[in-house]
Amino acid sequence: MVTKKSIKQSIIIAFWFVLLTFPIMVVKVNTIKSTVDFRWANLFWVAMLSFFFSLAWNYVLQRKEEKTKSDVDDDTPVVHKWLQNQKFRLPFLGVVVVFFAVYPFVFPMYHTSIMISALVYVILGLGLNIVVGLAGLLDLGYVAFYAVGAYAYALLNLHFGVSFWMVLPISALLGAVFGVVLGYPVLRLRGDYLAIVTLGFGEIIRIILENWNDFSNGPRGIPDIPAPGLLGLEMSQHATVVYIYFIVIALVLLTIFFVNRLENSKIGRAWIALRDDEIACQAMGIDKFKTKLTAFGLGATWAAMGGVVFAAKTSYINPMSFTIWESIIILCVVVIGGMGSALGVIAGALVLILLPEYLRAVAEYRMLVFGALQVIVMVFRPQGLIRAVRKTYQFQAQEE
Repeated sequence: MVTKKSIKQSIIIAFWFVLLTFPIMVVKVNTIKSTVDFRWANLFWVAMLSFFFSLAWNYVLQRKEEKTKSDVDDDTPVVHKWLQNQKFRLPFLGVVVVFFAVYPFVFPMYHTSIMISALVYVILGLGLNIVVGLAGLLDLGYVAFYAVGAYAYALLNLHFGVSFWMVLPISALLGAVFGVVLGYPVLRLRGDYLAIVTLGFGEIIRIILENWNDFSNGPRGIPDIPAPGLLGLEMSQHATVVYIYFIVIALVLLTIFFVNRLENSKIGRAWIALRDDEIACQAMGIDKFKTKLTAFGLGATWAAMGGVVFAAKTSYINPMSFTIWESIIILCVVVIGGMGSALGVIAGALVLILLPEYLRAVAEYRMLVFGALQVIVMVFRPQGLIRAVRKTYQFQAQEE
């Protein structure tokens, strides 16, 4: 219900928004002709849009506060309900399989390349979901493991001619080792302290790669990284992109399978217990030391494999490809998608990676729209696009 108070508040917000955006939206300086133009029409639209948006925002927030949990009989997300329905699940999975199978043959190579990037972030998001979503360990240095995988392929191929398929398991092992090395000194840290230490670790890796010229070729990076081969066949650029696309699809399916099995395993339940209450987890006899190390190691494994695919796709890497902003984007994928939810992470990766690319038509405002959508999701869906659903077990006594 719209009240006088909300209307008054929206008018004040519109006034301040007009005042703050006046130099950008209204004043236009022409440096060539040395003139100043005032676009008064923009002032009107800014005032109207900010007023009605503020009014709608307050109305939705009010409805959200009025809606209590007792009003909802079942809090299970709609997507999970659909997938539990046998009549809907098979057709839905069939449509998804057909869509991704024909995608590179229907859409241009540019769109296929974007989808490959989104699917790589699905792998990265599912890996980070183990650390953040399941184990509850805030890792801001996750991009370091991504860099380990990419540079493992680039350097092993450059110096020893090791192929993509041989580097893939090697990079997974290297990622696990680096994950354990990072996890060991931070076992007693939680929250902000853990985030700062992992952030420092990620920056250390990037700075080493940027300054150790003899090892990583420094800021110049490593060019001419070969794409994965197929029985020694010569492939065109388009065929190579399609081939990499299906490799990434296979890795995504493999990641989903392993992450799902891990979540429902003994170690997965230990991660969730560690996330919910570390003291109670330890009191129940769970080894906190091994549980954290396993989370860091397995999460880093998938990041390293994603790095190998990234290096093969781009054919060139340098340290600036692995900055702190990459870690933040991957963390946004997990948080906005839904921490602890594999479906949520997949949805978050597809939305956050594909949306900015398809908003290039409004290039001047696309990042503004992108940021606003993230704020809206966090305000109205703080649990993420598709929240995690805890498994419940019911025991029924057998009738004699």
